[in-house]
Amino acid sequence: MTEPLFRTDPYLREAPARVIALTDERGVVLDRALFYPQGGGQPGDSGHLRWPGGEMAVTNAIKGQGDAIVLLAPEGAVRPDIGAEVVQVLDWERRHAHMRVHTALHLLSVVIPLPVTGGSIGADKGRLDFDMPDAPEDKAALEDALNALIARDLPVTEEWITDDQLAANPGLVKTMSVKPPMGSGHVRLIRIGRDETQVDLQPCGGTHVARTAEIGPVRLGKVEKKGKQNRRVTVHLPG
Repeated sequence: MTEPLFRTDPYLREAPARVIALTDERGVVLDRALFYPQGGGQPGDSGHLRWPGGEMAVTNAIKGQGDAIVLLAPEGAVRPDIGAEVVQVLDWERRHAHMRVHTALHLLSVVIPLPVTGGSIGADKGRLDFDMPDAPEDKAALEDALNALIARDLPVTEEWITDDQLAANPGLVKTMSVKPPMGSGHVRLIRIGRDETQVDLQPCGGTHVARTAEIGPVRLGKVEKKGKQNRRVTVHLPG
């Protein structure tokens, strides 16, 4: 089992760990992982591992068997031995961009309150596909509404409910294509806002910023038609 450090503190940039397994596909499994494993439309983290006399780049992080998180090394890289004590160093700029984009997409689902049929997250942009037969009449108004939510500097927090509680509240699930991370008996919810300022609450396993203003002003790209009823809306980070 790998302890997911990114879950308790998504702002943690370095952390010690011990190697507990090596996989056939250039993978390293640690007892505690700083690196988010790809899933739910969010890419896996990258960075490197350091240990006395060695260093290894981490090109991606993926889910392994059970609760294991597998850190992938480049072809031909020297990996630390099982039992070795290492220091994990996260590519923070890339991770932080993913956090900003991911939270912005949650807010996009607020200003476009339609079922989500797909999505993906990148370091400079992200997109959601909506069950949207007709294109929005005023894209500029949507962009203004999204940036207004961001500028409110709303807190972004998490809480947990049981699988049964989620099953009893199906309206919490906005995504039609990706099922919430269920099966362990409890489900993580991401809440944006608090009490009377709450604007969103939905299941999510990814990493997010602590407050919406951290996202910064964003720009909406063109709305693309993807099939009979699907339309893709892209959010671009500044810069």
